[in-house]
Amino acid sequence: MGRTGTLMLLGSMLAACTPGPIVGRCTVGADCASGVCLGDGTCAPQQEADGGAPSPDAFVPPGTDAGRPDAGPPAHCVPNEDGVVSRAEAPFGPGLAARYVVTGGVPVDTAGAGGRWDYGGALPGDHPFDVRTEAPDGRWFADRFPGADYVAPLAEDRDLLGVFRVTNASLELLGVVSPLEGVGRTELRFEPAVRMLSFPLARGDRWTTETRVTGLASGLAANFTETYEVEVDARGDVVTPYAPFDALRVRVTLTRTVGFTRTVTRQFLFVAECFGTVATVVSEENETEIEFRRAAEIRRLGF
Repeated sequence: MGRTGTLMLLGSMLAACTPGPIVGRCTVGADCASGVCLGDGTCAPQQEADGGAPSPDAFVPPGTDAGRPDAGPPAHCVPNEDGVVSRAEAPFGPGLAARYVVTGGVPVDTAGAGGRWDYGGALPGDHPFDVRTEAPDGRWFADRFPGADYVAPLAEDRDLLGVFRVTNASLELLGVVSPLEGVGRTELRFEPAVRMLSFPLARGDRWTTETRVTGLASGLAANFTETYEVEVDARGDVVTPYAPFDALRVRVTLTRTVGFTRTVTRQFLFVAECFGTVATVVSEENETEIEFRRAAEIRRLGF
């Protein structure tokens, strides 16, 4: 299994569109063509349509199940900056895309200073990583996960997909699969489903999910347990290569038990209204410090 479980949250949320240059000054969303005024007083961009001029309908709104025939026309999401991420302010569903800047094995400051985390600068090994969510329909594993809404890649260095279900109250991880079926396939189910996020999401929220993971991992039988301890422990400004955001910090401690062996991995997600997860920092295995200083992977919204 390697780092499969340690990176499960990375594919759980996406920015609502593929970022482009930020243009315009604003005070409220109505000042912007995209309908989104960022925390630094600049307008979020509209997505360009096939290399042409920005399209007013290109911005896929959070809370819209893009790609579904019954999704209805897109509507702009305007952050109200109240420190609470409602379901309508969280981008989920198939057909969404975002570009992140990712690297690993680097020093990192998770504690921040004065409620500010600056991950905007270049780091050694930085490179782009495009993430897309897709509907499970027609995939070899679709009938194994009834009720699944979308799949998303879990990590850049592993060809695995997380299978997610989203409701008005929560985002849940149902399983992990390989894109292709075969003798060496991965097909893992979580019982019960892992609650990744709850809505509305606010500072002080906390919950724990204990789940049993069964199935196949690279063709080998798997049967182990995982415990996800989640707490929304801070709110502040997180700086990414794309833009600064007013975000909630979600702290996750993942404990995997295989036989008598326990592995602990820590991670932080920074979740912003209308953009979802704008940054994620994952620790090395068996990190003992809550505010760790070295990242096995750090991912930030970028260009």
